[in-house]
Amino acid sequence: MVVVKNVLCSFCGCVCDDLEVSVEDNKITGVKYACALATEKFLHSQEERNPDPLMRADGGFRKVGLEEALDKAARILAEAKYPLLYGWSNTSCEAIKVGIELTEEVGGVLDNTATVCHGVGLEAIQDVGEPTGTLGKARHRADLIIYWGCNPSQAHIRHTTRYTAFTKGLFRSQRKDRKIVVVDVRKTVTSKTADLFLQIDPGKDYELLSALRMAVRDMEFETEAVAGVPVEKIEELAEMMVSCEFGMLFFGLGLTQSSAKNENIAAAISLVRDLNLKTKFLMLPMRGHYNVTGANKVALWQTGYPFAVDFSHGYPRFNPGETSAADLLVRGEVDAALVVASDPASHMPWAAVKNLANIPVAVVDPTLTATSLLADVRIPAAFNGIEYGGTVYRMDGVALKTRKFVEPPPNCLPDVEVLENILHKVRSLKEVA
Repeated sequence: MVVVKNVLCSFCGCVCDDLEVSVEDNKITGVKYACALATEKFLHSQEERNPDPLMRADGGFRKVGLEEALDKAARILAEAKYPLLYGWSNTSCEAIKVGIELTEEVGGVLDNTATVCHGVGLEAIQDVGEPTGTLGKARHRADLIIYWGCNPSQAHIRHTTRYTAFTKGLFRSQRKDRKIVVVDVRKTVTSKTADLFLQIDPGKDYELLSALRMAVRDMEFETEAVAGVPVEKIEELAEMMVSCEFGMLFFGLGLTQSSAKNENIAAAISLVRDLNLKTKFLMLPMRGHYNVTGANKVALWQTGYPFAVDFSHGYPRFNPGETSAADLLVRGEVDAALVVASDPASHMPWAAVKNLANIPVAVVDPTLTATSLLADVRIPAAFNGIEYGGTVYRMDGVALKTRKFVEPPPNCLPDVEVLENILHKVRSLKEVA
């Protein structure tokens, strides 16, 4: 048995880098230090999967060779007039780079899963900037942690133990050195550990953020409550913010998907900017998939835009709401799709999934997903961070390298190799045409 130390977790945006994985005869037999969710992924990554390339035939699927599946995926993209290439949050940055090259080659739209979660935050950042820092800053310096619209105790299980409430940092060594605040529409597991919990009316985040900006600026209120929160509580939180030595605001989908969308994030950024006139304050999004930040970073440096990038005019264009995956699918504007390391059939609106089922679809994914079941061809891939290594970005934008420690099943190539093959075949088809 071999014990592989300092393994990176390829599950959520925390990308914990201290795991120990036991391997015997190319099988993962044990995992230490991982959360319950990551443990299940590692232990069952080799079991609950179908390693065979599949192609639709006679109302079902038939097993095919890898080369035939790659040919089919290439034909789908080469023959399309306006294809969508979507996903990218559960693969390596190297694969995303090839995906962008492929999208440009076929004149399609490249979009990632941020389009339905933290994309609005990226739009706000383009408008008003980004007062951000690393998780290390939170661990070592922050004496005030605010979780707004997120529940890390269940979604990012080790976040509080590695970076905030229950970790030992250089300057904050124990729980009593920190104050934890939770703002949410309901009580959560995280709120039970908070020093202050503000229960906000649904869809009223913008109002509360504006009220906090007023309180930070010592302005008077002419009402008893804002967004369902008593003014006394708002002023208490404002005082905690102003009097802290170093604060961190973490926000989740409860803020990004509330009614004001990107204006919520712009208001939060403005609040943090106001606070930095009086103390030190930073903010970070609680990103979900382990490399969704990488998907945005790679798209940004390759095209100038973080998501929803349209290459149909021969150059990258960015118009969220018009060039976003869900909107394109709902309107029925794309005529083919390549889905990589994602499952839009499980997460997108019904109208989008209905139209996705009516166009040719190729799927590249380690597991058999709901999207795979409606695809014309499904190409299995190796697991990043388990069966091949690559670059990923933690939720705070820190680049890390995953490692390979077991061999993938036959026919399961890394995503980057699958995409390079498809790109090569698309170019060959276009030359013949």
